[in-house]
Amino acid sequence: MDEELFELIADTVTVEVTDPKTGKVYRRELPIDYYENANILKLSGENLDGSVSQLVFYSSRGLERAKDLTGHGADHDPCHK
Repeated sequence: MDEELFELIADTVTVEVTDPKTGKVYRRELPIDYYENANILKLSGENLDGSVSQLVFYSSRGLERAKDLTGHGADHDPCHK
């Protein structure tokens, strides 16, 4: 049964890098909270002092929605009504 996927959530992230000099591939599993939907990708973890740190990346759609919510979007009706 296929179900629609609206968000991805994980409490660890695997990072894979390739060293350009040697061509060796290195993988690390990191304790980073991962959240993704159609609007954003958010990575959360701890700073050295234990406080929360986040990186948020907006998709084009998410950026337009954020602008609309804060009153900085274009003055048009997205439903064309």
